[in-house]
Formats: sequence, structure tokens, C-alpha cells
Amino acid sequence: MSCTHDLEALTKVVLNNLENQHDWTETKVHTQPDLPRQIIHGLPPKRLYVHPDEQIDIIRAEKARNGDRIPQPPELEWVLPLHIAEKWSPSRFAAVFDALAAIPPGGNSLAQDLALDSGDADAQWKLWRGPKRGKRLLLATVQDDSTVTYYFMHDGIVKPRQN
Repeated sequence: MSCTHDLEALTKVVLNNLENQHDWTETKVHTQPDLPRQIIHGLPPKRLYVHPDEQIDIIRAEKARNGDRIPQPPELEWVLPLHIAEKWSPSRFAAVFDALAAIPPGGNSLAQDLALDSGDADAQWKLWRGPKRGKRLLLATVQDDSTVTYYFMHDGIVKPRQN
């Protein structure tokens, strides 16, 4: 079995898990010359991550709207399939982050829709869906029994969220 075939099989396991176990839609396998391997992007059924500073901006905006909730639609996410036995260095992860845009293809339209959505042009919370969104990806770690465990990884330092 070749290395390429193994990586394709790993990607298929993760893709199948996302679509059939976690109800992701719009999933696509993404390849480009400067990526060390195939990567997936897709739309989860609900929003998976809110940056701590974005959370503060949303709370402030909701208070200004007299408690009106701000909708939190899902965002397109990057997913990096890995096998539990693989050894990855910080430089390999850096190469993946260097090759990727912060928002997967097709994700910019949501950010633009939110920016045009309401009259409060200075709403800081909207910026987190576009220019302020940092690079992140979901590590999909596949075990030998095909169990998939997901972890978020960010490019750079992100302060922890306060509960």
C-alpha cells in the first residue's frame, strides 16, 4: 500500500465521519501544491467555535439590542485528517497554516452577508466572521479502530475562553 493511498483512505474515513455521524454538509476534499496533504473543508450543523473576544462583542451587542439574541449560524471549517500513529512537528503544522486562508472557499459570502445584514455598521461582533477570524483547523485524529477524535488548533496564540 502506498503512502498516497493511505492518506486518501484516511481522508475518506474522516469525510464519512463528518457527513454521516456529525451531519456536516458542503464537505469537499481540498488539495493545493503547497499543502503537505489533502485537507477537508465543510459546514457543520451548528457553530463550533466562538473566539473569546468575539463572545464579549456579542454580549455587548445583545445588551445594546435589549437582549435580542444575535444568531450564530455555522461557519465553514478546515479539517486536517491525521492518524494517531503519525508524528507531526510544529513546522509541519506551520506549513499547513501557511498554505491555508483563514476562511475556506465559499465562506466569505457569509461574512459579507452579516456585514450587510443590519444598520449598525460599527457592530464589532460582525468582524469576527470576516477579517478578524484567525486561522484555525479541526484536527481529525483517526484511531486504529476508525474512531475519530476532533480538536481545534489555532495558528498562533489564542487566549482561553472564560466560562
